[in-house]
Amino acid sequence: MRIVKRLLVVILVLVAVGLIGFFAFAPAYVEKSRNAVVPHDPYPVSDVARALHDRLVIGDLHADPLLWNRDLSRRSDYGQVDIPRLLEGNVAVQVFTAVTKSPAGQNYEENSAEAFDNVTALAIGQLWPPRTWNSLLERALYQAEKLEAVEAAMPDQFRIIRTRADLDSLLADRAAGQQVVGGILGIEGAHPLEGEIANLDKLEAAGHRVIALQHFFDNALGGSLHGKGNQGLTDFGRAVVEQVAQRGLVLDLAHSSPAVARDVLEITDIPLIVSHSGVTAHCETPRNFPDELMREIAATGGVIGMGYWDEVTCGDFTPAGVARMTRTAIDLLGEDHVALGSDFDGSVTTAFDTSELAALTQAFLDEGLSEDQIAKVMGGNMIRVLRARLK
Repeated sequence: MRIVKRLLVVILVLVAVGLIGFFAFAPAYVEKSRNAVVPHDPYPVSDVARALHDRLVIGDLHADPLLWNRDLSRRSDYGQVDIPRLLEGNVAVQVFTAVTKSPAGQNYEENSAEAFDNVTALAIGQLWPPRTWNSLLERALYQAEKLEAVEAAMPDQFRIIRTRADLDSLLADRAAGQQVVGGILGIEGAHPLEGEIANLDKLEAAGHRVIALQHFFDNALGGSLHGKGNQGLTDFGRAVVEQVAQRGLVLDLAHSSPAVARDVLEITDIPLIVSHSGVTAHCETPRNFPDELMREIAATGGVIGMGYWDEVTCGDFTPAGVARMTRTAIDLLGEDHVALGSDFDGSVTTAFDTSELAALTQAFLDEGLSEDQIAKVMGGNMIRVLRARLK
């Protein structure tokens, strides 16, 4: 009997050790396979490009590092975004988006809202608080708490932007020479509302300011670009859009169906964004809206964020490839309506991380963009929209 008991103890210890190892290493292994930067030699950056880059106000409309368990206050050797690398890249403002649901088999053509949710497995595997395991709202709130912890860990180098005054203060401090990054919270799809408009108060109180309506599946607000049947806004979706428009929030149409985008255009008069995308004029892909719809969105005074990954650049996601796509977007939409929307850490492979953004400045110069155009695309247009919407 003693031998049996000892054997059981040994087995339990081995199981415990195995579980500890799994939870310690498996999430990082998964992320390394999902947010890779392709190996490359350092990109050449001229003195002229470096000097220009150093005086730019740079902003990025979309990144997803809060989905992962990396400590964003420390420089990591994997993934694509953390605060030290944002400082190295001279980024002034980064939108940090909370991903709360992602269907298994995710693709650009069609996804079911009932498919197995990958984020549930990730939340459990990364040992997020149990309250997040079956609540999309709690996942969004928890990711806001994670960003608050980064702010508490490095208050001189990172701060969360909630108001226009916060933004202006950050930009003034940077102009005076302070090395500090501002973070803006957002949600990738409004399914964390869980069908209750009152939950918008909770998200707003937690600091979320950029509200995307859909992600990779249709939800209670309306159809996804990757859902079933190009559905428009539901009555609940219309109510949410009206509330977002009334508050100091930014409305993001990334991943929404064309029908939803057109419904939003009909019922709002605010500058709209598509936070991370490409343009069909550059290449045909189901990830992008039709060109004419992009023009209508730009005409609101809004901006389209250029992504850095294969599917939107259509094969060349190097800095030069992103620059070529950006030139096409400027020709299509005008220089006042194009911005950066990396989708860093959004389960995409890129050819550079955020510390290497000077290479993008060089690529824009090589593509023939003027310094004024580069300043607008790299951050000026994004800052204009934020100032118009934040209160």
